Amino acid sequence: MQHLPTTNTANRLDRLPISKFHRVTLVAVAFAYFFEFADINTFAITAPVVREQWGSDVNAIAYVTSLSFVGMFIGSIVAGGLADRLGRKTTLTLTTVWFALWSFACVFAWDIWSLGVFRVLTSAGLSAMTVVAVVYISELYPRAKRGKFQAYAIVIGICGTPVTNLIASFVVPVNDWSWRLVYLWGSLGVLFLFFLRKIVESPQWLESRGRHEEAEAILARIEADAEAEHGPLPEAQPVQPRAPATRTGLGMLKDKKFLYPTILLSALWITQTIGFFGYSSWAPTLLAAEGVSVEDSIFYVALTTIGAPLGSYLAAMVTDRFERKWCLVVFGLIIAASGLLYGLTFTPLLIVVFGFLVNLFERGYTALAYAYSPELYDTKGRSLGTSISYGLGRLSNAVGPLMIAGIYNGAGYQAVFFFIAGTWTVGAVVLALFGPATRKIRLAAEAEAAARTRLDKASATA
Repeated sequence: MQHLPTTNTANRLDRLPISKFHRVTLVAVAFAYFFEFADINTFAITAPVVREQWGSDVNAIAYVTSLSFVGMFIGSIVAGGLADRLGRKTTLTLTTVWFALWSFACVFAWDIWSLGVFRVLTSAGLSAMTVVAVVYISELYPRAKRGKFQAYAIVIGICGTPVTNLIASFVVPVNDWSWRLVYLWGSLGVLFLFFLRKIVESPQWLESRGRHEEAEAILARIEADAEAEHGPLPEAQPVQPRAPATRTGLGMLKDKKFLYPTILLSALWITQTIGFFGYSSWAPTLLAAEGVSVEDSIFYVALTTIGAPLGSYLAAMVTDRFERKWCLVVFGLIIAASGLLYGLTFTPLLIVVFGFLVNLFERGYTALAYAYSPELYDTKGRSLGTSISYGLGRLSNAVGPLMIAGIYNGAGYQAVFFFIAGTWTVGAVVLALFGPATRKIRLAAEAEAAARTRLDKASATA
């Protein structure tokens, strides 16, 4: 049987020390993440004042929020296909520019429905960019360290949420039109274009497409820079030749090795999406509806989101040291408890404390899930599998806001948070029972790289 030519990309990347290339890539992706997180909750932040200004009811807010998640689903699926066809770098750029341009369009919305259309298109780009960024980092960083750097990117990027909320808390109350500046701020993600010359296409993607010369050129440049910074590199593990895959695209859904993690990760992202966005998208509106002033509700939520960067940093500390599956389970249960307690109090201090804990552990959960999801697939299935599961999670929240509006109207404010806590608990239980463990694979790769480094040093001194 004739085997495919190979540049041994994965093994060559896995034995690299962290160098300037990795740090520059981290900054570029973190910048895109910053404005993705800055933009993702702009409608939730501005909804209370828009509702008053345009005379909209809670149901109108629910419909716009729901349709935004339909946009996220479409964006995720499209991005998965584009990333496989056009490349990771190209698709990351296109999706970032897309959401920035439509966020800019929101500045000029004239009623709730025009704003809703622009938000659907913005949301499609936000979700698409996230899917591609997750895959991009997974394919460029050493296996033993990619979880930490996935989290580091989010540590920086997630600062977009509290920064945006704090800006909004001062800008929104200024006058009748100043809420539009929140969307103008979100559109600054277009400045990602300045990073284009600093980042590279994924060599793993190039290799999977048979573009071995291009992959080799990029790998050689990365290795030369790493060697100049750190000295001689250890030998890469030898490649294990494989025959060409028989299935590509949606045909992989017939493969159990692809289908099982896709179903599992869909459950993870569905519960995460309904659980978190049920909280973050509705907290300002529900607090205002319960008698808390619009200014105070936005300010309280802004304070709680300060926990978000700390949560991502916490994930960076634990993601490669412990089994990611069990970290996700523990974080999910803590979020369920904190979210429930948030809904049981109207004391300002406790609202901030429990909201802070929700944001801290949820952002940690998301960082862990971003690292966990792509490592359940090989290169050919990674983009599609991640996009399907992540997209289905976002699609699930098309009904989530309508459910929450129904629960709020029928059973009251606190019932909403019982529902949210239950969603997180279900996700934790499913992951505990059926989630594959991945730490042994990472440890084996790290041990192999360390052994080869020692062997190379011994040979050099012999």
